[in-house]
Amino acid sequence: MWTRPVVKSGGREEILTNRPIFNGRSAISYGRFIAVAAAASLAIAACSSEKPKAEASAEAMPANVLVSKAECDRNKAAGTITYISGYGYSASAGQLDVFLAKELGYFDALCLTVDINAAGGNGQQLVSSGQAQFTALGSASDVMLAAANSRNLTAVATYGSTSPFSIFANEDVKSLKDLEGRKLGYFINITPIALAMLDAAGVDVSKVELVKMTNYDPTVVTRGQVDAIVGYASNQPQTLKAMGLPFSEFLPGDLGLQGTYNVMEVNSEFLSKHREAAADFMRASLKALDLCLADEPKCVDMISKLAEDNNQGSAFPKDQQARTWGVESAWVRASAFGPPGVQTADEWKNEYEMVQKFGGLKNPPPLESMMDTELVASLYKDGKLIWPEKK
Repeated sequence: MWTRPVVKSGGREEILTNRPIFNGRSAISYGRFIAVAAAASLAIAACSSEKPKAEASAEAMPANVLVSKAECDRNKAAGTITYISGYGYSASAGQLDVFLAKELGYFDALCLTVDINAAGGNGQQLVSSGQAQFTALGSASDVMLAAANSRNLTAVATYGSTSPFSIFANEDVKSLKDLEGRKLGYFINITPIALAMLDAAGVDVSKVELVKMTNYDPTVVTRGQVDAIVGYASNQPQTLKAMGLPFSEFLPGDLGLQGTYNVMEVNSEFLSKHREAAADFMRASLKALDLCLADEPKCVDMISKLAEDNNQGSAFPKDQQARTWGVESAWVRASAFGPPGVQTADEWKNEYEMVQKFGGLKNPPPLESMMDTELVASLYKDGKLIWPEKK
């Protein structure tokens, strides 16, 4: 999401930017039998016929696998699951957890073969067409706006009930009303929640000069090249704070507007055919997310190293990643609708109305048709993620 090179992803300004399974085998010694020929023949026949099937199955299971042979075979049958990261190695939920689930062997433990494309700016198109299976978008609004053209997609997880967007401005802008007669920048398109913010503040948008931005440098605001920009609260404003530059910032919550933070989507046909494998993909990702909520520095170190190892270190420097996850991890913890990833139709309701009023989407698909509210919820018991124990 952040001050980085740009790629295109679902109407949201974004940036550019796999452990091998070891097959163990038990060595079985039948010993040496000293007996008459007839007894030896009987012993050998008995040994051959009575070898337990369970033992034979165990021989074929990798030592690090935590699921049963049947579950393992089922997940392997789903084939390679391709995840598209539209925002590179960003320290964001729905992204860094997928990278780290792979790095930490969580997918392997569930017999999932996962491939990651870390520079795919067209994740929705690839997933919709079946060329990939999972991708993440910035908010429910992004999902809804794309739904008219991408029918083979189902949202399975929403990571927070806080909108990631903000309007940050020159320090002379004391209220959003001050933007009348001034310049407001935006990237790709102006998100519905930003227009809802202006409306809630009583701003006459016809009096605001809207400027499409190509420069992701947030100091254009402090230097007065534009008066304000619709950006991301975990990115550009955090950069300005780290630089010690004065600015104003306005958040949707300040105006009583509730949004959503990051949504995971899956190819609908894949979900229908391989629901259990899709659930285990989310289980492994959420396992990594739990770690990242408990130990932020460790996860920031890991995702930053992955970025550097894959020639994207300059786009995702560690200090920036720490700032980003410092803000976004709080959004995950503050979700009002359940444990991480659990989503409800009520959570999306406000944005559903916003995209119709401010996003030009007059007849969106029914809300329930765009999301699966049961998949991720089924992965939790008493608020804790269900993770298989080593057998």
